[in-house]
Amino acid sequence: MSAHDHLSCCLCDLIRLLWSLLLPCFYLSLVLTAILFLFIMGVRSWLQMKRKSRRAQDGRPAVAFFHPYCNAGGGGERVLWCALRALQNRYQDVSFVVYTGDQGVTAEEILDGARRRFNIRLSRAVKFVFLKHRFLVEAKLYPHFTLLGQSVGSIFLGWEALTEFVPDLYIDSMGYAFTLPVFRYLGGCHVGSYVHYPTISTDMLSVVRERNPRFNNADYISSNPVLSAIKVIYYCVFALLYGLAGSCSDVVMVNSTWTLGHILALWRAPNRTSVVYPPCDVQAFLDVPIGDEDEEKERKKCHSVVSVGQFRPEKDHRLQIKAFRKLLDRKGMEPAGRETVKLVLIGGCRNQEDEERVQMLKGLCLDLGVVDRVEFKLNIPFEELKKELTDATIGLHTMWNEHFGIGVVECMAAGTIILAHKSGGPKLDIVVPYDNGPTGFLADDEDSYADAMERILSMTPAARLEIRRRARLSVTRFSDQEFEGSFLSAVEPLMSTLRLAEVSTSYLPVL
Repeated sequence: MSAHDHLSCCLCDLIRLLWSLLLPCFYLSLVLTAILFLFIMGVRSWLQMKRKSRRAQDGRPAVAFFHPYCNAGGGGERVLWCALRALQNRYQDVSFVVYTGDQGVTAEEILDGARRRFNIRLSRAVKFVFLKHRFLVEAKLYPHFTLLGQSVGSIFLGWEALTEFVPDLYIDSMGYAFTLPVFRYLGGCHVGSYVHYPTISTDMLSVVRERNPRFNNADYISSNPVLSAIKVIYYCVFALLYGLAGSCSDVVMVNSTWTLGHILALWRAPNRTSVVYPPCDVQAFLDVPIGDEDEEKERKKCHSVVSVGQFRPEKDHRLQIKAFRKLLDRKGMEPAGRETVKLVLIGGCRNQEDEERVQMLKGLCLDLGVVDRVEFKLNIPFEELKKELTDATIGLHTMWNEHFGIGVVECMAAGTIILAHKSGGPKLDIVVPYDNGPTGFLADDEDSYADAMERILSMTPAARLEIRRRARLSVTRFSDQEFEGSFLSAVEPLMSTLRLAEVSTSYLPVL
């Protein structure tokens, strides 16, 4: 037998072997699929029985918000409390629940924190479901493949939430899109989402493709073409999964034009997606008159630059401190100098990681020799925040591609001259011309920030006052009242699915 004939026989034997294995594998796949389907249906029936039992006890439908960090003091938490206040006032016969991972606090303490930080009071009680496994969504648990790890962790955290309390309507208000299919397909719930920031975006892909070092793209990856290529593939696969999870949402609300563009590209649900600008307590700041403050500051030669934002890595407080150092170098403003300028960093700390970040920032201040010019104010009450902003000359913001920028709006409403990052929501929605004039300034690196601060401080009080007044008029479109109207209109299709009588548990979303 020739070598060619021998090779042909071997190939025929291999094909016969593969064919003999194909049919058993096909049958095995069918059996496993059937088992998985029966298991899912069994879990679904069990959860629906829990919901039916709960409805029999209280007789009212329940709307649940998934917000593991509801006791934090950021803009996302303000959205949560304003949304709850609006829904409670509109729907008197509906119960409301918040899934939170905050431990060591009571419901009363959480509500009191919302009142102190945001000046928000709810008209009636809210049920809190305290989750024990919030650590599963902590970034520090996943030093590598962080996005994937946190997303998988959110699935397990969502499962814990669902088994603790089965709602009729589920709203993810913090951006954990992978919990949506859990509640939709296992819990049989109608689901909605309010997206503050897409977990992944085309901008993030561009950063990796262009090999630019950022807080989420380490130097050792950006400097290595092979690792960068692997990370691009990882991001592309994750973006596909993120889009599939997000597309489960019956109603999608986004907080800005920038977020809208990315969510439409990833979730592909234009008919279910709308922009709902987050609520900013502009009226509390607008009630404070402006006019003579600049003259008083000029007389005292004292100006403060105030930053408002949680101490998260993406807020880029390092850039603020470095730009402030450059400003002092340019102006020759030594502590004993003629004019005093200080930087005040105001924000909330969610966890130990954020607190450690604050200590690192204080170390940076010490290294740059500005420790006597920089103040840190953590988790301060609303009245103190209000005073700091109304006393400030410049409001500082440095986050690249900030989804919206509640802190930016608050600074403008308080009468500061805003200096924000030239990207994202501040560029597209907030710091835009109004009445044929500028409402603030934009920058994107240390030099441009230092230039802008120097320019603002060198302006006459009258020139600053004109910008401040124009900015205040422009931010009324971001008030609590505007948010409540837009939010209620967006969730109306979801709320209309609720019935005060016993609802059928036969609802099955289309796969």
